[in-house]
Amino acid sequence: MVVHMTPVEAAHALHRALEAGKSGDELRPLFTADAVTVERPNLIKPHGARSPLDEMLANSDKGTGLLSSQKYDVHSELVSGDTAILRLTWTGVLRDGKQLVAHIAQFVDTRDGLIRSIETFDCYEPF
Repeated sequence: MVVHMTPVEAAHALHRALEAGKSGDELRPLFTADAVTVERPNLIKPHGARSPLDEMLANSDKGTGLLSSQKYDVHSELVSGDTAILRLTWTGVLRDGKQLVAHIAQFVDTRDGLIRSIETFDCYEPF
């Protein structure tokens, strides 16, 4: 029996997997084959970025190599149709012990219980 996640459940499943150190193909089951991520301009990516699934998964492997841990604290969430809208704080600890903090508005669009797209607006605290 296949259980379809709600949009909020799908977003939380991704956050929990990333917090657990999962990356790359370990994350693939959470996404549709045509999934994309859109990052709006921010301090780390001043021009923003658009990444199809394979690039997104490769980027998650790179992130895992840079971070010793990461945490997602969700402050509020709501659902509109197949989209979860979350306001959260992300905290990443680099391998050298330095901490990055971003305040994020995240839009997670789903199809059939899987993540179809993620659009993020990341506001990083000064490094």
